[in-house]
Amino acid sequence: MTELNPHQKDAIGRATHLREDIKRFHRTWPALNSPPDQAPPFTWSQLERQLSNLSATPGGAALVQDLVAATRKQAQFKPAEMVLREILCIASAVMDETFPPSDPEGPSSCSEEAPMR
Repeated sequence: MTELNPHQKDAIGRATHLREDIKRFHRTWPALNSPPDQAPPFTWSQLERQLSNLSATPGGAALVQDLVAATRKQAQFKPAEMVLREILCIASAVMDETFPPSDPEGPSSCSEEAPMR
């Protein structure tokens, strides 16, 4: 059997972590048994434009492109509701006048462990 190189090991680790995040999300928010009612479609560019406009600070607006790009990159692997939650977290963060925080190591207020109510 061939030994995995560090890049392969890292990719497997990231995929495993993503799979565990998705399982945790499904445990917290199981699928709804209601008829599907779809939200209107929008593009990632439209989302980025609106989030930039809603940002409370120029610093928050400057981060929107990177935050949306990171969400978009992972979206194909996640349930739609999980992507929606990430978009709402971005919106919440950039609309906060204290974002970006002066302490980047501070606690996150938007995680799967803290259910939205």
